[in-house]
Amino acid sequence: MLRLLKKRSAKRGLPPGTPVHIGEKKTEKTKITVIDYDESQYHEKEVKKIEDCLDYRDKSSVTWINIDGIHQVNVIEEVGRKFGLHPLILEDIMNTEQRPKAEDYKDYLFIVLKMLFYDIKEKQIQTEQVSLILGSNFVISFQEKEGDVFERVRERIRSGKGRIQKEGVDYLAYALMDAIVDEYFVIMEKIGEVIESLEEELVEKPTEKTSQKIHRLKMELIFLRKSVWPLRDILSSLERGTSFLIKESTFIYLRDVYDHTVQAIDTVETFREMISGMLDTYLSSVSNRMNEVMKILTIIATIFIPLTFIAGIYGMNFQYMPELGWRYGYFAVLGLMAGVVVFMVFYFKRKGWL
Repeated sequence: MLRLLKKRSAKRGLPPGTPVHIGEKKTEKTKITVIDYDESQYHEKEVKKIEDCLDYRDKSSVTWINIDGIHQVNVIEEVGRKFGLHPLILEDIMNTEQRPKAEDYKDYLFIVLKMLFYDIKEKQIQTEQVSLILGSNFVISFQEKEGDVFERVRERIRSGKGRIQKEGVDYLAYALMDAIVDEYFVIMEKIGEVIESLEEELVEKPTEKTSQKIHRLKMELIFLRKSVWPLRDILSSLERGTSFLIKESTFIYLRDVYDHTVQAIDTVETFREMISGMLDTYLSSVSNRMNEVMKILTIIATIFIPLTFIAGIYGMNFQYMPELGWRYGYFAVLGLMAGVVVFMVFYFKRKGWL
């Protein structure tokens, strides 16, 4: 449940636009890598300071600056000063609990996305916030830590395959968003496998652990929905936007990512309905098992009612009970009891109660 709550207490009392890191505490140094390319050349290097990126700011080629690690406030503030970013943007970049969104600042676009991974060991979705700054000839990406889903985009740039080296920065921003959305489907395949195994467990022999798994998966889907659902509005606004930073030729690609996002949302909603149905099935299964137990106990109690009645009569020990003096009275009463049991069992089976 803590993953769904915003941890914003660190910002209490501070003025708007104050950059404060909200998220997992890290000690690693911020890593800055630069990829600069156009149709005829490609250059990639790691730099120590953001000043080393300024040489690319006024070039006609496409420059992708990737920053791994947003916990160092001084580095993020320096990026803001060198590239003229609004203080509110710096605040949102460092708030890892930020809701996905897109904002147009005329000279650049600011986009916040959630990059998701599936931890197979923990059977849990891990999230990382990715912030993108789309300028006239550059894209700056901010990530919480090193390691991402962008390696295939880098490989396409390095190899010169596809359209990416022939297109501009808007196409690069599209490629990064598309890589993030594609990873959603990998996660959904994993969740689909978990749901299938849970369905088999429900049919064969549900236990209390089954209920815990269903509840855990339900929380994961709520977390996934919270990350994916806003992306539809982001892509819709970019597709319909009037920003000069996005060329008309890129709209069709954004529309394709929008379609993928809608498909992902539909899949999440389908999974949620399946989980709700599985929870109902589990509760019905538990209720049915309880009913079966109660039915057996009721039948046993019902069989013993006439036996108790017979035993009670001959246990009164009155002086003038003729059967008490009969030599075969004890065996006759046992036979009567056995006959009652046989009759009642036969009657219950005929009624379909057994």
